[in-house]
Amino acid sequence: MSEPKAPTPAPGDTYKGWLFKWTNYIKGYQRRWFVLSNGLLSYYRTQAEMGHTCRGTINLATANIAVEDSCNFVISNGGTQTYHLKASSEVERQRWITALELAKAKAFRMQAESDDSGDDSTSPGAGQGAGSRNSEVQSTLRTLGSKVEDLSTCNDLIAKHGSALQRSLSELEGVRLGGETSEKIRQVTERATLFRITSNAMINACRDFLALAQAHSKRWQKALQAEREQRVRLEETLEQLAKQHNHLERAFRGATVLPPSQSNPAIDSKGPVPGKGDVSDEDEENEFFDACEDVQEFITVPADPKYHRRSGSNVSGISSELGMDDGTTSLDEQSLASSPESPQSQEVVPVRKRRSRIPDKPNYSLNLWSIMKNCIGKELSKIPMPVNFNEPLSMLQRLSEDLEYYELLDRGAKCQSSLEQMCYVAAFTVSSYSTTVHRTGKPFNPLLGETFELDRMQESGYRSLCEQVSHHPPAAAHHAISERGWTLRQEIALASKFRGKYLSIMPLGSIHCIFEKSNNHYTWKKVTTTVHNIIVGKLWIDQSGEIDVVNHRTGDRCHLKFAPYSYFSRDVARKVTGVVTDKNGKAHYVLSGTWDEKMECSRVMQSSRGGENGADGRQKTVYQTLKAKELWRKTPLPEGAENMYYFSTLALTLNEPEEGIAPTDSRRRPDQRLMEQGRWEEANAEKQRLEEKQRTTRREREREANRTANPAEEGKEPADGAEEVEIASEPSETTYKSGHHDNYKSMWFEQQVDPMTGEPTHIYRGGYWEAKEQGDWDSCPNIF
Repeated sequence: MSEPKAPTPAPGDTYKGWLFKWTNYIKGYQRRWFVLSNGLLSYYRTQAEMGHTCRGTINLATANIAVEDSCNFVISNGGTQTYHLKASSEVERQRWITALELAKAKAFRMQAESDDSGDDSTSPGAGQGAGSRNSEVQSTLRTLGSKVEDLSTCNDLIAKHGSALQRSLSELEGVRLGGETSEKIRQVTERATLFRITSNAMINACRDFLALAQAHSKRWQKALQAEREQRVRLEETLEQLAKQHNHLERAFRGATVLPPSQSNPAIDSKGPVPGKGDVSDEDEENEFFDACEDVQEFITVPADPKYHRRSGSNVSGISSELGMDDGTTSLDEQSLASSPESPQSQEVVPVRKRRSRIPDKPNYSLNLWSIMKNCIGKELSKIPMPVNFNEPLSMLQRLSEDLEYYELLDRGAKCQSSLEQMCYVAAFTVSSYSTTVHRTGKPFNPLLGETFELDRMQESGYRSLCEQVSHHPPAAAHHAISERGWTLRQEIALASKFRGKYLSIMPLGSIHCIFEKSNNHYTWKKVTTTVHNIIVGKLWIDQSGEIDVVNHRTGDRCHLKFAPYSYFSRDVARKVTGVVTDKNGKAHYVLSGTWDEKMECSRVMQSSRGGENGADGRQKTVYQTLKAKELWRKTPLPEGAENMYYFSTLALTLNEPEEGIAPTDSRRRPDQRLMEQGRWEEANAEKQRLEEKQRTTRREREREANRTANPAEEGKEPADGAEEVEIASEPSETTYKSGHHDNYKSMWFEQQVDPMTGEPTHIYRGGYWEAKEQGDWDSCPNIF
């Protein structure tokens, strides 16, 4: 029987031919007819058996193809099926290997696509027409993908055989004429034949791919053009709808005589709302804001014209000196102009010119996995996080940035009315968040005992001091005093919750503001800060929650609400609303604005129940208000701030070197200074050294405390591994209220029970500025 000549294998074609198959040790290799089709290799005794009797089939999708020698190769699926095959020549064997590898690649893709389509079949279709079009596109893409894989496989084979041909030619050049010549020429001829076979397969695959791409190119261009035209029509329709919606809003406002400045809704505060700022009230379900409806808890409308003609002293018991009538004098201008000691009337001469730039942030790439893979199995407290995630400021310096808009407290100190003063204090609480809108970098964690002073007494009339008073849990105490009659103090610890896509940071502790002239004592807590897109995407920051600013002397209260960002909200982003009430719950002012731009204040003339029902079924409160007055507006960032970590004008000066500061001041921290200078590799090494030094100091402090408490244990070595144990505690409200456990005595603050809140807190004991004046820093620890 003559052997038919097998065709050159082409991708996707059925391949047939005779091969010798190993049967057993008695019969050895037997001649069989093999057929390769649709990823399956079947064999028969003769060609006549193809119609009725198949002797065996193996699926190439999971098979392994191995070449043994010039004519033999093995196909095995890793289980019970193994075919030992032999071709009549090396050229014939290579034809089969090429065809088998192409068929295997195609079978593997078809199996994967079958699994994917099985998963997709459970989802509902978008319609029969769309489903058929999608199916056609998917089919075309699969075909093109298959052809590309064929090209890749052929490319690998061409490279393989091209190298073999090159070797044979090199060997031929070194052969002397003689008996070896004919053998080498035969090998070169076979190599060239193999190269021609694979090249033909590559050419066929390229031809098929080109024909298929040309056939569908025009159809795709038409479909793309149709999609573009449809998008333009949708944009035009959306624009028309937006114009109609805007027109209807203006018509509605005109019908109700509602000015745009009063359209910002705020919250209704009827008395105290306990526990609003507690971390224990944080619930994971409350963090998903995208589906929230925009519910206005009250409505503001313009006051009756008769109120504009009457003096403010005849309305709500507040003196007419507030400037909240329809005159041209604003609230802050009237308050400041009424005092001859206004800061505007004094000529301020700065003692030094502060810097306005820092080195630009380097553009260093960061591979997160390269960091995390080295942290497997380590304690969380000992994972060295690189400075790539930081900004060149410490948490103490960030805390001092709360004083960026200290002028609001200066104005509040001059107010005659506690309710008006409450408006300025509330605006001050909001202004402290304006610096965070673009600041996605993490500040450096302060070392225990680290301090930071901000002395602006001659320039701005205040000076402040921060100290890291606890490391486990981390907590910082802050004290600021102004010659214009106010004192600000706070102790803040941070609790965080990582929830996959975002990180929630909950500040613990209260902030106190005391005005000397009126003896008004205000307290409030901070809201939750959320950092979104932690894993993928661009980082962005949001502030959400509620703040109760309470005047403990008069009982006045301002309830502020920071609205979380929502894709579905029709309101402005980063919105803040609030209501100022007296001790009887009567509303006097409505506040509105955004925490990253400005805050406004509107005086309430009259309030009543009415309007639409709220979310809980109650009627909303309607406030009749006068025209809004601006309390605060954010100062624009300096030029080039995007290259300087988005620092404000104040933040750019915080790490500027100064003379006479304490040796524990954050400005002397070497890793932070190196990062600011752009030397990040050195900063990482220095940061790791400081962290290890802090751990060693803490272990020594704990051993000293144990020896003091248990003299009998003195001289004994710690148990195996005990010296290395360091627990990274996550602060909670309970941990915070129970005090700190670092066995560390603060240099400038002492722990007391706050008489207003009942919480243990660190209050400034004095002595720092006197020590600075005398240059006496001998008692300061060496922490750097």
